[in-house]
Amino acid sequence: MTAPEKQTVSSDVEWEVEAALAWHDEDPRATIATLLLDCKYLREQLALAQIAMSIGFTRGWAPCPERRDEGPK
Repeated sequence: MTAPEKQTVSSDVEWEVEAALAWHDEDPRATIATLLLDCKYLREQLALAQIAMSIGFTRGWAPCPERRDEGPK
């Protein structure tokens, strides 16, 4: 990834962080709680999708509940 691409990704993430905090009236605990609940919900939905989808349907691809990259820090 080039430096401009990293900067764009970083600014996108920073904007999303600011938007999430603004949604929760700048309360970081409420923001984190909501994000954790969202992660839990999405993991549950992914588990249901894994059960419902056959390997043939996805041509061998299987969803992975864990992140494969660390992303920006």
